Amino acid sequence: MGDALHDARAHLKKAKEFLDAAEASAESALHNAAASNAVTSGINSKDAVCLKLTGHTSKHDSHDAAVPELTRSGPAGAALAPALTRLLKVKTKAQYGAVGVTPNEARDALRQAQKLYDGAVRAVG
Repeated sequence: MGDALHDARAHLKKAKEFLDAAEASAESALHNAAASNAVTSGINSKDAVCLKLTGHTSKHDSHDAAVPELTRSGPAGAALAPALTRLLKVKTKAQYGAVGVTPNEARDALRQAQKLYDGAVRAVG
């Protein structure tokens, strides 16, 4: 579990970096960048939680498996799964869609990323 804990802490650090970038982007009215950074933060938070609670995390090109993986990690992960579900819903629109996210969607993405980060901090310690 030593390597998993080290990796969990590294993912937690990345989650915070992307969360900070999301907040800075939102303050500059860069809504797609804010949402995209929030998604990346949330995925890193998910990885931190799964690594801490189960000792591993999956890496997929598609994030469809991320929510079930988080749910299976235990009660702490399952409690965070709805936030990840909401967050992932804006990923494609923010990163690839011709029409980007709205300011409200960007703000919600930040809220969900913050929930995931706070939960990861509690889980990783």
